[in-house]
Amino acid sequence: MSDVSYTSRRRAPVDSFADRATQMTALRTFIVEDSAVIRESLVAALEEMVPLRVVGQAEDAPAALRWLDDSHNTCDLVIIDIFLRLGSGMDVLRALNQRKHAAQRVVLTNYATPDIRSRCAGLGASRVFDKSSEIDELVEYCLQLANGAPPLADAVAPAGLDAGRLVTGSGRFSGRNTSGRYSFPA
Repeated sequence: MSDVSYTSRRRAPVDSFADRATQMTALRTFIVEDSAVIRESLVAALEEMVPLRVVGQAEDAPAALRWLDDSHNTCDLVIIDIFLRLGSGMDVLRALNQRKHAAQRVVLTNYATPDIRSRCAGLGASRVFDKSSEIDELVEYCLQLANGAPPLADAVAPAGLDAGRLVTGSGRFSGRNTSGRYSFPA
């Protein structure tokens, strides 16, 4: 059982190429991910590539719900892993749906099966992304949200796998590979 509560990050948006090159609004994002290595890599990668600011993070469902229920905390996007140390991403999705939380919800998981995609869509997730093969799609989704465009909903149909993507065993975001695509560890 985790005794770690949520964390809030209060820092200025990253002055990245994406911030300078566009007039997009920085997405206030909350991340629910139990792996500290993946969480840190995801934060660094998204803040570098998207006008996005991570305003908080949690490693389990109870900590996520405490943060999301706090009226002082606001976010535009919640990125949720399915399998957590305590509770599940399904619990977080269900609670957000019941509370009619205004934030967009996406799932980032290693288990993006058709059944998981369908269940997440039924609980209010806009999209489900596979950690090992759909990071580019997550980045594009976030860019669409930041640009104010309604993102394409595709939570049920799995995207095609790209065998040319580089996935490292280090547990860290690997950056662009030789095909020009981004990848993230499985």
